[in-house]
Order: sequence, then C-alpha cells, then structure tokens
Amino acid sequence: MPLNRKRAIGCFALVSSLLVGMVGCGSKTETSTTESSGAVAASNLTGTIKINGSSTVQPIANAVKEEFAKLYPDVTVSVDGKGTGNGFKLFQDKETDISDASRPIKPGEFEACKENGVAFIEIPVAYDGLTIVIHPKNDWVDTLTVDQLKKIFVGPDAAKKWSDVDPSWPNETIEIFAPGTGSGTYDYFREVVIGKSEDALRNDMNLSEDDNVLVNGVAGNPYAIGFFGVAYYEESKDKLKAAKIVNPKDEKAYLPTPENIASGAYAPFSRPLFIYVSTASLPRAEVATFVSYFLENAPSLCERVGYVRLPDEIMQRGMKNLDEENAGTHYIDAEGNSRSGAVADIYQPENLIK
Repeated sequence: MPLNRKRAIGCFALVSSLLVGMVGCGSKTETSTTESSGAVAASNLTGTIKINGSSTVQPIANAVKEEFAKLYPDVTVSVDGKGTGNGFKLFQDKETDISDASRPIKPGEFEACKENGVAFIEIPVAYDGLTIVIHPKNDWVDTLTVDQLKKIFVGPDAAKKWSDVDPSWPNETIEIFAPGTGSGTYDYFREVVIGKSEDALRNDMNLSEDDNVLVNGVAGNPYAIGFFGVAYYEESKDKLKAAKIVNPKDEKAYLPTPENIASGAYAPFSRPLFIYVSTASLPRAEVATFVSYFLENAPSLCERVGYVRLPDEIMQRGMKNLDEENAGTHYIDAEGNSRSGAVADIYQPENLIK
C-alpha cells in the first residue's frame, strides 16, 4: 500500500474512533476532539472530491457525503447523477475522482479508460432492485412477467394500450417514464428484458436522467408505468405502487423487498451497485479518507436511503482491493467480453483483469 494512502487511512481511523490527538497525513495535520455529547469536532483536512455517474447510486453517495462532512467540513465533495454512461465518459476524461455506476463497466468504456491512462478500483457497495412502478389507482396490474414487460417496452410494435397486453385490461393508452439512455438503469433494464436480441426499447418513452421526474410522471397518470431504483420507490410509496415481478426460475411473483433483493428471489431485477475509484486520485489524503469512510459506512447508509447491504464478505473483498490498490475490473474477461452472474461469483481475485 502506498505510504500516502496508509497515512490517510490512519487519519480516518483516528477520527472515526473518536480519539483525541494529532496525526500526520502527508503534509497535513488533523485534529479531533470529543465533546461531552460525543460529537467529533471539525478536522482540518481540506480538498475537493468530484463524483458523478449513476442517479441510482447518488442517494448513497449523498448520504456518505453528509456524514463525512460532519468529520471533515473543509473537504468539498460534489456529487452529481448524470447517469452511469455519462459518468464513465467524465471518468475516462479524468474529470472525476469517483464514478458511480448502476451496472458494471462495459468493454468499450474499459478500453477508453486504458487508452486515456485511467486506472481504477472497482468496488460493489450495495444491492438494488430495479422497480417497476405503476399508479396506485391501477387495479388491473398486480404482477408482471418478463414477457409482458417485453410487450410494453420493446420495439416499434410495443403495446400502445393496456388492453394490447391483456384483453381484460383497460383500453387506455400506456404512458411510459424511463431513465435516459445514458443511465445504467436503462442499460440494465434493456439487457434483462431484451437479452442479446438486436431489438431496442421503444422510442416513444418519456426519458429523464432525473429519477424524481420519473416518479412524478407515473404519479400523475393512472395509466402510466415506469422503472428506476428501489430507493426512489421507497421514498415515494405514498404516490406509487410496485408491481410484483415473476421470477422466471420458480415462476413465483416477488416484490422488491430487502429480503427478496438480497436473496436474489426478486429476479431478474436484483443487481449490485458500484463505485469506480481513480488510482490517480488515491494519493490525495481527502480522496483516500473519503473512500475508506464510504466502504466502512455503506452497509448502514445504503439501508438508510432504501437499498440493501451487500454480504460482509463482498465488502471485505472491496476493502482489500482498495487497501492493496488492485486496479481493474472483474466484469470483463481476458477476451474482452462482459461477465454476468451473481456478484459473489464474479467479484473474485482470479477474475480481475487490468
């Protein structure tokens, strides 16, 4: 582990343990004191950290940012959610320190990073359940199959009215709200519903990179349907309803509850969420300290904002990769093809490709 990184993590451990004293962080010195309430006084660590990418991961990053600021108020952390694909473009152009992603990096994005000299550490941070949402007044849809989703979302001949999906459903126009094409959620939904087919998602959907726009769109029309990460559904349960999804393997219908997402029963829409950390940024004490704080606190903070914690074993692998600066991706093989499967199977040391 590089010396600067050891020092940065040493500072983080000191503050998070609420110890009193002085510690060296490269050329910086940090001070922390404990008041009678148990709160930690301000540290004098400074710097700027730029994060962009998935709007799905954004609530987790914001939660980490808010808690981190209580310890390090002089570190400026900017978090934006322009979408996974757009985030990777900024990342490969060296405009950000951390790229949030709701899907693994694609082969083309990986190659662009290598061509631009951008090495990174790939770290899963939480589970998400991509949630199919409808209006609360929709009393004809309780469950949806992948085949029904294909009828609604795929191709120029997709269903225009609910009755085109099922003759017993209303003869009313379906209005669709979906993440923008630069979103990892859009990519993930397309991959699950279409697979390796040459088909495309229909082109008359209302697209937005802002998940709150999608929430309000579905909430404003009884005949609307949309999809996004489970956290945005959880905070909008008062104005949305989640459709149960039929697991293709056991043919049972499941809601995106934390238990169903963690177990994989909510299939095929359970997925891991990631951060990608630039190794060029890690020698900076503020970045190393922030990322360490992120991994230490992601399990609890992801639950606070509606996501599901990863198994401790997966988090430990991520911490090990961070500590040892094991750069590269686990989701592309030596031939340059994307890997797919359970995160516990793919996020293994032997699968790391640089």
